[in-house]
Amino acid sequence: MIVHTNNTAKERNQTLTIGKRVRDLRKSKALTIKDTALGVGVSTGLISQIENEQVTPAISTLMKIASFLGVDITHFFQAEEKQEVFTVVRGTERSVSYPDLIGPKGNQGYTYESLAYKHVRKHMEPIIATFEPKEKKNMVFLSHEGEEFIYVLHGAVEFYIDDTATVLEENDSLYFDSGRPHGYRAVGNRPCKVLAVIYSKGL
Repeated sequence: MIVHTNNTAKERNQTLTIGKRVRDLRKSKALTIKDTALGVGVSTGLISQIENEQVTPAISTLMKIASFLGVDITHFFQAEEKQEVFTVVRGTERSVSYPDLIGPKGNQGYTYESLAYKHVRKHMEPIIATFEPKEKKNMVFLSHEGEEFIYVLHGAVEFYIDDTATVLEENDSLYFDSGRPHGYRAVGNRPCKVLAVIYSKGL
């Protein structure tokens, strides 16, 4: 299910074109769903679900799809492939919230909002991510090329990388190599909201 908060019709349509853009780009390169799944490292079923708008991919998965298909991640959000000297995303414009992919352990437990989707050919992807409380056994670990920075805005989040865990509270920050398996979960009884900046030369 795709979550919207105070979205215009244009923003809703933009959210719903992610799967279509994946499919159109894949077909333009004469790739099958199987080819794409093998190249990205996911199942054919997942690529099919993404293309049919049955699930919204995690940002790490979307980054891998973009890299394999030879575009930056903004291709899936940008209305026009036109580079500007600077771009502005108003608070009302970024209020498109993308729920993470439903996986074998259920919802992976976070939503994210893109803060710079209008800017193309960039090396950083800033987002607002909201993590939900969950049991450690239900955590899903992800990895993607590059580096990542997070700053806790509200609540507390437990961060895991390899076998190390640390709790970050409001105003704490963290920088790490995102190529290593990592995961998050909110601790306590309320969600945790963070500012995250993902860096990759492939963006």
